[in-house]
Parts: sequence; C-alpha cells; structure tokens
Amino acid sequence: MTDTKLRVCTHARTYLMCRPEHFTVEYAINPWMDPAKPVDVALASRQWERLAEAFRSLGHTVETIPPKPGLPDMVFAANGATVIDGKVLGAKFRHPERQPEAGAYLTWFRRRGYPQIRESAVVNEGEGDIVFAGRAILSGYGFRTERSVREELTEFYRLPVISLRLVDPRFYHLDTALVVLDADTAAYYPAAFDDAGKAALATHFTELIEVKDEDAEVLGLNAISDGRNVVVPEQATGLISQLKSAGFQPVAVNLSELLKAGGGPKCCTLELRQSGRSKASGGA
Repeated sequence: MTDTKLRVCTHARTYLMCRPEHFTVEYAINPWMDPAKPVDVALASRQWERLAEAFRSLGHTVETIPPKPGLPDMVFAANGATVIDGKVLGAKFRHPERQPEAGAYLTWFRRRGYPQIRESAVVNEGEGDIVFAGRAILSGYGFRTERSVREELTEFYRLPVISLRLVDPRFYHLDTALVVLDADTAAYYPAAFDDAGKAALATHFTELIEVKDEDAEVLGLNAISDGRNVVVPEQATGLISQLKSAGFQPVAVNLSELLKAGGGPKCCTLELRQSGRSKASGGA
C-alpha cells in the first residue's frame, strides 16, 4: 500500500435514492434496530439530503424513487435491486416487513423503460449482498440472501460470482462488512467472514484494507467509492485515515439517524450501472 498511488474516478455515476419521508424504526429485523429508541425524521431527512448533495458535488447524478407509506425501510435503496450493464435483477426480501419494497422498485424500473428486468426466484436483498467488483460479482450469504442466488447471477450477468459467507449477525449484509474501492482494492472487516471468504477476497483483490473493530461497529464500511472519492460515515475516523493513506479521497457524511435502522451511505444508494460502463468502471 502506498500514499502516492494515483486513484482515478473513470466516469460519473448515476445513483437511485429514496427520500426518508416515512422512515421510522417500528420493528426489529437486525441487531441495530430498537423500536424503543426514538427517530428524528426531520434530522434523517436533512442527513439524507446532505448525502445526495455530496454525490452531486462529485459530479454524479441522483435519481429518486417515490417513497411509499408503510414502507419505512424503502429509504435503503441499495436493497431494491441489482443493476449491472443496464440489466435489473429484482430483490426478493426475506422478512415480510420489507417484501412490498421489491415490487415498488421493479415498477420504477419498468416505467423507466429498462429492457432487461428479471424477478428473482431466490431470496436476495439486492446490492446489500450483491456487490459488483469490476471483474466479478461478490455475493454475500448467511443471514439474508440465499447462497443459491449465485446461479441466477452467473446466468443473468455472465460474470464470475464469488460467494462469501457472513458469520457475524451485526454485519448481516455484505455492504456492512466490505466496500469495493476500485477493481483491485477493497476495504473489509475480516471478522465478518469465514476463512474461505477471507481467502477468496485475498485471491481476488491485490490490495485489501483491514478495518478495525471501532470503524466496523459504526458501519464505516457501508460506503461508496467511485474509484477515487469514497463517501463514508464520518464516525469511521480510523478508516478515513486508512483511505487517505491509500490514496483515496474520503468524503465524510453523518447518517446517525439512519444508522438506528442499520443503514449508512451505501444502504441509501443503488448504483444504476449502464451497459458499457460496468466493466470499465472498476468501482463499486
């Protein structure tokens, strides 16, 4: 690892987001959620707006999907689908509380005229567990997404798929335990993976940044990279220093209210990867 390596944003990204108009914590389906703890919806909205503005300030485009009443977790757009080369694989949520979100996101893609849309036959929670890594797809399983989604991903996207078993319930989605920084580099929390997963990551990436407990525990890895700029929770101060040392440009944001539901910058953001750009981007 070197602090002189040139990191490059190869192209502007397009992100889909959903305003937290109906956000609350009224049930508990992960270890972060506690309905007894109050949520400041106005503050959550301001924090969300600052996240969207951070993307725009970096030259990226933000599109929005209308939030629906009764779906408080719809703000976590990353779970709504997976989009690679303009092809959309819909989500199929494990918990009943979130299952209606899948149809809402598929409707948005259909209305936008996406030509290749597939309703998944397998439980998968979108980009929460399905992470594009430039030359391959990383597929997390163990808590939400089924391991068998690998076959569906391979057939639909025609890319190699690396299955990674998650073993710590605090890190129930892959995007809470790992962020792809560019085609060759990732940051991850080793304790969230079994030995086979750690070995697979070491084989795929030429550069791995190991994140400390204190940064993982504020969901510091729920971040987004465009190959150079990394939008990251401001509470992950150690990770921010590591990113700077590795030649990346951290962009710190505060999503403290959304963290009460186990969410961070990546959870709020679904990348709309279009044909011809996915493989070239090398980013998350």
